[in-house]
Formats: sequence, C-alpha cells, structure tokens
Amino acid sequence: MAYIGNIPAESYASFETETFSVSATTNYTLSHAVTNENEIRLVINGVVQQPGSGKAYTASGTTLTLTSATASGDSMYAVYLGRALQTVNPPNASVGSDQTAPTIITGQTAETSIATDDTILIHDTSASALRKMTRANFVSGVGGTTAPYVSVYRNGDQSISDATHTKIQFNVENVDSGGAFDSSTNYRYTPQTSGYYFVSVNLGTGVTADNAVDKILLTIYKNGSGITGALAIRDWDTVGINYNDQVNTSVIVQMNGSSDYIEAFAYIDVTSGTPRVESQQASMHIFKMTE
Repeated sequence: MAYIGNIPAESYASFETETFSVSATTNYTLSHAVTNENEIRLVINGVVQQPGSGKAYTASGTTLTLTSATASGDSMYAVYLGRALQTVNPPNASVGSDQTAPTIITGQTAETSIATDDTILIHDTSASALRKMTRANFVSGVGGTTAPYVSVYRNGDQSISDATHTKIQFNVENVDSGGAFDSSTNYRYTPQTSGYYFVSVNLGTGVTADNAVDKILLTIYKNGSGITGALAIRDWDTVGINYNDQVNTSVIVQMNGSSDYIEAFAYIDVTSGTPRVESQQASMHIFKMTE
C-alpha cells in the first residue's frame, strides 16, 4: 500500500474507546469533541452502527445523537478513530539514538553546579532498573564510611635502656576514629578494617649527659617485627646539645583488620647518661588509604 509521507507506525498504535452508561434516551455526551460522526465508530449491543443523517447516529462536537433511543440494560461504546494512542511498548533494545529527539536531555549542556534536591539517574544492579537519587543522598553515599585514622604522642619523658630496642609508649591520643589504639598497656594500633595503611612516626630524643649520643634508630614494627626504620648517627664531640634530636620514618603496610598491629621502637646508643624519649616530641600518625 502506498503512502504520502512517512509510513504510519501501526505496530504500536491503538484507538481510544469510551463506554457509556446507557439509559432510555437518544442523547449522549462524548468525552472528546469530534467534527462529525465519521470520526467515531459506535457499537450497541455488539453491533456496529451506521453513521450519518437518517442512519443510526450523528455527532458534532461532544454531542452524540441516536436515531432511536437506547433501552436500559443496553451496552454501548464508541471508538475514537481520530485518537490513536501508543499503548504498546516497543520491544527491548529496539529504540536507537536515531529514533530519539536531540532534546531528550534538557538543554544538552553539562551542568556547572547542582542543587541539593536535584536528582541523578543511577542504575540499580540488584533490581536491574534505572532509579533517581537526590544529589544530597548521592554525595553522602560516595566513598562509604570514613577511613580509620589515629594520631598519638608521648606526654612526659620516657627513659629507656642504652642501646636497647624499646617500645615507645604513646600515652595520649589526639584522635582515634576507631578506638583501635591502646594508649595505656600495649601502646599499639590494631585496626579493625582491613586494607593498606600509611604509618608515620617521629622521635625526639635526649640524654642526661652532654655530648653523649652516638646513634639513634627509630623502627616501625608490625606484629612484633621491624618493617622499616630511620637511623641517625651524630658526632657530638663539638656540639653541646644533648636533646631534641629528631628522627622520623614512614611506611605503607597492609593490615588484616583483625589481629595485625603496629608499634614503634626507639634505639638510642649513648656513651654516658640515660637516654630518653622526649616529652611531646614523639608522635605516631596512621590512616587507612582509600582504594
């Protein structure tokens, strides 16, 4: 069959119908205005009626006039031939970019800002469906919970044995997001979340005698074994300072989040006097790295 213009998309078109509440009358009101009776098909008691003057019915605007009155109990409906409705969904994956208007995305320009109550379209994999989420909820969900972190330091001098690896007793917490640092007994950090952690330790040392420090070693331990360290060797013969020497070291280490733990040890070799970890000058900082 030949067409002028585009071929009608009949596969996805149906016609609107209207069912009437029938009584003993010849006059009815249509829900939609028509030019004349030829724009509707009228069916009474299952029989298609013939339109036109002197026939079964006429119509103009919203007025439907029957030649003979219906009886109570009759059934009657009209089909609007000029009101095609798309009521059937096209098959999955049948619509491509060529079938959509370029204005399907409002403005078609990238947004430079977004309001809190603006919505973002996301795909829900559990339901295999597209859903929308407000910007506020979307931002709060990005990144999940805050990664664990801790910052501790030594308050008060800690005297240690000469040339002996001694655990630094960090006894004050600046912050401990997960409550995972023991600052009273074991002086160790046992994270409760597995992952990679950045560990940084700073050591300030002193000694009770002048010009007595030969060597300082700061070591980070994991599960009781050293994994990295920093060494400082000083010639104190011509320098009259015996405190506030600073050594620091850092490392990235993987932790299982249940039993692994981190400690810091100081080794101070002196020729005389008693070595010590200086108050407020020894600190440890640990945080979980994002993945």
